[in-house]
Amino acid sequence: MAKLDLFLFIVALSMKTSLACNDNKDEQLQGTRRELNDYWVDSYGFPPNSFDPLYHQEASPPEQAISYQGRSSLKRPNHNTKPFKNYFIKNADGKASGRFSLGGFKASLINTGLFNNRFTPANTFRPLQGFGNRSPVALNPNFDNLLTTFDGCIAPHGESGICAPGNICSLFGGRPSGSCILGKVCCINVVPSCGGTASLNNTYWQSPAVLSAPSTCTLTVKLDAKFVEQKKPICQLRLDFISFTTSQPTAGTCTDTFQVSGSSNAVPIICGDNNGQHMYLDVPSSLNGPTNVRLMFNFAAGTGNSPRTWNIKIAMLPCGANYLAPRDCLQYYTSATGIIKSFNWRDIAGVATRQLNSQNYNICFRTEEIDKQIANRMCLMPCTITNGGDAFSITSVPGNLANSAVGTTGPNPIPPPVATVAVCLYDFLLIAQGTDPTTGLVADRFCGNQLNPIPAGAAVSVTVCTRIQPFKLTYQTDNTEGAVFANNQGTIIPAFGDAGNVGFCLDFQQRI
Repeated sequence: MAKLDLFLFIVALSMKTSLACNDNKDEQLQGTRRELNDYWVDSYGFPPNSFDPLYHQEASPPEQAISYQGRSSLKRPNHNTKPFKNYFIKNADGKASGRFSLGGFKASLINTGLFNNRFTPANTFRPLQGFGNRSPVALNPNFDNLLTTFDGCIAPHGESGICAPGNICSLFGGRPSGSCILGKVCCINVVPSCGGTASLNNTYWQSPAVLSAPSTCTLTVKLDAKFVEQKKPICQLRLDFISFTTSQPTAGTCTDTFQVSGSSNAVPIICGDNNGQHMYLDVPSSLNGPTNVRLMFNFAAGTGNSPRTWNIKIAMLPCGANYLAPRDCLQYYTSATGIIKSFNWRDIAGVATRQLNSQNYNICFRTEEIDKQIANRMCLMPCTITNGGDAFSITSVPGNLANSAVGTTGPNPIPPPVATVAVCLYDFLLIAQGTDPTTGLVADRFCGNQLNPIPAGAAVSVTVCTRIQPFKLTYQTDNTEGAVFANNQGTIIPAFGDAGNVGFCLDFQQRI
């Protein structure tokens, strides 16, 4: 009987305990829901709605969140969980990039939803989330992660843009053209006015419908690592002149001018016809602080009837990318063959001076692979001319205009009587150890109306090759097409005026 009483007492106690738990069930459920709502509000700014199909759309986290944080709360405590932080690259600025790394593959594993599931808030098992904060491949500058926002894209008509949700594209003033994955659009950003700003990659700056002279038209490119649209620190800008037409220079000096300020490399003033040309602008890393780069056109009085149109694409290149141009290279070519032209060169008949004054910049070439071997020389020859223009015409001695010339001093061909005059000293194309492969003749500075290293000059151009790597050319002109005379102390070698020069157009080919 005692055993039966004990059994009944235990059963009654168990039922009471169960009822007590049931009484707390609703309270516990409400507490869990509140915690979940707080979690979503902290991370994304809104509570979830599991029955709403919009629940599965990508949300925009607050500005301080980064893409691979997934659904982690931004209010988590900042414990010291990085004992090996000194072994990871914190800043890619100035670091060499490896072309054979698996950065793109590893970044996709870390940044996408394979381990950091972006669609199920209940899934808290994200083993690589913390590693993404420390791994340099998580922000690999050579990898565009299509799952994230503001990476580059190509629209159906060939325009470059960025992947972004439609409402974000409208917020930045862009227009959708084509689509990216996860419901995003390829957003094309165009600034068709003067005095505007640009902070988006692949922005097009186009000339306004009406321009007057004299006037100034500017665009300010804002670089700041804190901008949500600039996920990676920026170290270079590339300007592509899809179209570019202003008035022609006067005796080589631009009256209409295009100039750049805010870059750390020297950028010459240009004008005239520059369709298809490009420039690389070195800028201080935006990781170290905000930087403004200003692009400016100045239109001179008295040239009101001159055509003035442009469409310039502005690409922002992240620090550490393997497609950055080398330092102090205004132009950079990444193919084994191609054509290089001086600014304002054009295949057109006439005697007008198209060579621009005060040019001093480097043209660089990436060393390419030819038939599974690394190229060891680069050869250049004048372009084929079809419209009566001149493929090579750089200021030289007036008495020898039809011939080639190389850097030297020679006897004065015309008065006033001085012992020597400069040849290719102030205006020249520098090809280091430029060699005629047929004769073996070598020269560095080239000018005149033919490309030929023969010291006495020749009336024909030849192929000129260089083995000096990395492959690089330097183009320099002085500030006048007129004469340069010695001063009273005789410290300047004189050079005589030479009008009607047009610059150069050269085919290049890397060889083994």
